[in-house]
Formats: sequence, structure tokens, C-alpha cells
Amino acid sequence: MTAVEVTAEGRPAGEVLAWSRDMVESALRPVADRLPPAMRRIAGYHFGWWDEHGRPAGADAGKAIRPALALLAAEAVGGGAAAALPAAVAVELAHNFSLLHDDVMDGDRTRRHRPTAWAVFGVSPAILAGDALLTLAFDVLASAGHPATPQATRIFSVAIQELLEGQNTDLAFEQRQDVMLAECLSMAAGKTGALLGCACALGGLFGGGSPKQVEHLHAFGRDVGLAFQLVDDLLGIWGDPMVTGKPVYSDLRSRKKSLPVVAALTSATQAGRELAGLYLGERPLSDADLIRAAELVDAAGGYAWSQAQAAELLTRALAHLRSAGAMSASAAELAALARLVTRRDH
Repeated sequence: MTAVEVTAEGRPAGEVLAWSRDMVESALRPVADRLPPAMRRIAGYHFGWWDEHGRPAGADAGKAIRPALALLAAEAVGGGAAAALPAAVAVELAHNFSLLHDDVMDGDRTRRHRPTAWAVFGVSPAILAGDALLTLAFDVLASAGHPATPQATRIFSVAIQELLEGQNTDLAFEQRQDVMLAECLSMAAGKTGALLGCACALGGLFGGGSPKQVEHLHAFGRDVGLAFQLVDDLLGIWGDPMVTGKPVYSDLRSRKKSLPVVAALTSATQAGRELAGLYLGERPLSDADLIRAAELVDAAGGYAWSQAQAAELLTRALAHLRSAGAMSASAAELAALARLVTRRDH
């Protein structure tokens, strides 16, 4: 299969995501009903199903990239998307567990254009709701009744541990001034790449794929995940708040050691040194400081490096997809999703 063939067929990415959202939400809602009432209320608010009072809201629930990858991976190895629905629900639950905790850890008060769950319900209830979603994710996998369930649960467990280690490392970076680019990439691979790789691997398993196919799909998802994080970090600096749902320069304001920032800080350039003097200080950054910091990240090569890395990872991911011998239409749709998440508009 050539690179041209990978992109020759299949539905547009937007259509695939709409199909995935509808399919997953129809299974996710009854699963969420199994949560204790207090946890269900917070989870439903976070998913955008209702407001803080429990009234139907229909707010933005996110693109649901991870479950889409799981469903398409099952089809890519010749199985049906419905067979991978437990895997898709599990990874979506796990992703949202991480978002609930991430918002608390980062102090973010806005997600998807409205207040975060902790800002509405409090820190402790939001943390507990995240814990409830992760527990539910394991329950969904364990009760799937699929022959691949034991192996899928092990892959899922390893991915969650990698995600947690990545999150912990990300937090530890806040207390350090000597973060190296290689360890920042390793952190992002765990924080984001692990769960996207897991989604693809679980989809391949539930679709009946061979060990080699599952291995290549896993690698495809991990590479896409790291590229996704690189682009997400660019959006954390230069993203349009109407697109991201977060304030402009949000990552700079919190002095986050994101990939473009670390690339700039370690660039051994004059702009990198000036950025270090500004970024590694103690005083709060003013609006003028934030504008200057963004200029310095760009001048030191952080923007260009991040874009180049994302492009290289996308190329490598598509090579894994070809090696998986995926069905042509499903391969095209997986490739379209990979391109979508690595080339999002700022």
C-alpha cells in the first residue's frame, strides 16, 4: 500500500468524528448512569450533557478523537466498529478522568468554553469524579466479554500508568529550571501518546487483528499522540480562544514547560537566553511580558521546531499504518484523523 492509497478513500475526518461521537455517546450515557448520583452529576456536567443544576445543556463535549481511533482501528483489521465499542468507551472515560485532574493540577478555570468542573463543584469533588470515571473505565473493559479482554486490560493499565507518570513529570517540571528537551518529549509521549496508542491497540485487539497489526496500530497511535501534544502546546501559546476554549497565552501565564518553550530555552540562542530571564523568574508575568515571551519562543525556534517534529511524527505514524496492512477505507480515515489532530488551526 502506498502513501497515496492511504489517503485515497474514506469519509472526511469531520464526518468520522460525528459518527464516532454519536456511537460512543449512545453507549457512554447508560454507562455513566451507573455512577453514584454525586459523581454522575459532575461527570455529566463535564461531558457537556447538562449544566451545574442538572438541566440539559448540550455543551461542547470535545472531538472524541480517542474513541474514534479505537473504532476505526477495529475496522482497519477487518472487524466491526461495534465490537470495539467497550474499548472506545473505556478510553473516552480514561481521557476525561485525566482532564478532570489536569484542570485541577493546572488551575485552569475554563474548558470547552465554560467553567471547569472543579471551578463549579470544588477541587475535591472534581478529583473524586475523575477517580470514578477511571474506575468505570476498567469496569467497562472487564465486563466486555471479549476474548481479548485480559490482554486489552493489561495494555490499558500500562497506558494509564504511563499517562500518570507523564502527568507527574509535567508537574515536576514546574519546580525545575533545567528541563531538557529529551525528557520533555518523553513526558509528552506518556502524558498524551500512551492513551492514543492504547486506543488504537485496543481497537485492533477487539477487531480481531494479528499481534503484528496491533503492534503497528499501537505505534501509529503513540506517534500521532506525541504530534498531537506538540500542536496542542503551540495552541497553548498562540491558539485562538474561540478554538481552544482557553485564554490566549494560557500556558505562558502559568510558566508551563511545554515543548516549544523547552525547545526555545535549550536553543543556546540570544532569544532563548532572554526568554529564560523572563520565564524563569518569580514575579507574575504582565500582558506585555506574555507577548514578549511568545515572540521569544518563536525567535528561538520553538515554534518551527514543534511544527517540524509534528510533521516528522505524522510521517512515521503513516508508515506504521501502512505496515499494519489496514483496510483501505479505514486506513484513509485513520490517516485523515491523524492529519486533523496534527494540523489544527491556531
